[in-house]
Amino acid sequence: MHRFSKSQTTRLQPGSIIGLRDESPFAIVEQLREGVAFHGILKLSKASGFSVGRIASFMKIPPRTLVRRKARRLFTPGESERLLRLARLFEKSLQLFEGDAVSAREWLESPRAVLTGKSPIEFGETEVGAREVEQLIGRLEHGVFS
Repeated sequence: MHRFSKSQTTRLQPGSIIGLRDESPFAIVEQLREGVAFHGILKLSKASGFSVGRIASFMKIPPRTLVRRKARRLFTPGESERLLRLARLFEKSLQLFEGDAVSAREWLESPRAVLTGKSPIEFGETEVGAREVEQLIGRLEHGVFS
């Protein structure tokens, strides 16, 4: 796990942390349809400090299925989308904490009253929840405390 500089965190493209090419949203959608390479989960684990098991749990992948995905070297489109969702939440929290990956991960794992007592990572397991977490991060960046 490493510290990202302020300029690195402002330059992150959606999904770059999991190995998606820095391209248009249309290209990202196509990459998700094809499936993200297995090494994307390893890259996110290294950058964030989340264990591969924790990321797989967020992605709703049981341990035996994870072994099969590793052998296949590719996630399904749905799994890829969930991996991107977590990467996006981590990237946004990383920006909030100015490149401090430890603080970003700890914030994502800590319960928040504004999220009905759930942690941002738990609340963000659905797309609607992830959007709410992203809005919360935006409010915090602008000094609007919820």
